[in-house]
Amino acid sequence: MPDLLRRFVFEGSPVRGAIAQLEGTWQAVLERHAYPPALRQVLGEAMAACALLASTIKLDGALVLQVQGGHPVRLLVVECTREGTLRATAKWDDPLPEQASASELLAGARCALSLIAADGQTAYQGVVDLRGRDIAQMLGHYLAHSEQIDSELHLACDEHHASGLLLQRLPGRPDADSDRWPRVRELAATIRAPELLHLPAPELLRRLFHEEDLRLFDPSPLAFRCSCSASRVAAMLRMLGREEVDSVLAERGVVEVGCEFCGRQWRFDPIDAARALAATDAPDGGRSVH
Repeated sequence: MPDLLRRFVFEGSPVRGAIAQLEGTWQAVLERHAYPPALRQVLGEAMAACALLASTIKLDGALVLQVQGGHPVRLLVVECTREGTLRATAKWDDPLPEQASASELLAGARCALSLIAADGQTAYQGVVDLRGRDIAQMLGHYLAHSEQIDSELHLACDEHHASGLLLQRLPGRPDADSDRWPRVRELAATIRAPELLHLPAPELLRRLFHEEDLRLFDPSPLAFRCSCSASRVAAMLRMLGREEVDSVLAERGVVEVGCEFCGRQWRFDPIDAARALAATDAPDGGRSVH
């Protein structure tokens, strides 16, 4: 099944929704890091959720979901761009329990949703404490308290797929059927993980909402892609400063920077580093090797 996002609306109603289904995108993340089983569950669900939330925002940039400050998982980051490309990474303290809920893995963490514009500037950020047993409950709490939008999230993940269903009732819009939102939520609650993971979106929606007047939009592709580049690494070196870079070069003879998302290694020898430090905007096609 291809990696797709499918948006839909209930006709004549302020209720909208989306389904995100990941396979190759999810496998690309798993191939780059050996995540423990319990963390894989949380990370896969967070990826599906980020794709769903990004579909509700009009921005020429990216949505970044970041959970940090917890224990034993110290950091979890998922990014979804306007083009439907995703990347994800996580850091944790060993040993992780083989079976643990998201609340146990992320105890004490805070959740931030940031809108990053195309120029790299943060256009918006909302931060809340995490509450709930799983990622769906945690993000539902975030949306209710930070965005003040009634939302319903259902997420599922296994070793091959990560999928999610999002339902939202938009504020300030009338609905001729006052019972629609409670009814839609009740119907969505009947979904089972195997259905969400393996059924094509049209069939899944027919099973859930066959008596509702629903309009399904054309699919949008989802894919893994990392945005790391020589120019971004060069900019990071300039932020570190010449003294720090020269210290690393003196000790190791080369500056090595690894991308936490895709595992790519960027290497700067003394000539490359000097050019990066001197440049105001090093191009991706520069001399830096990896």
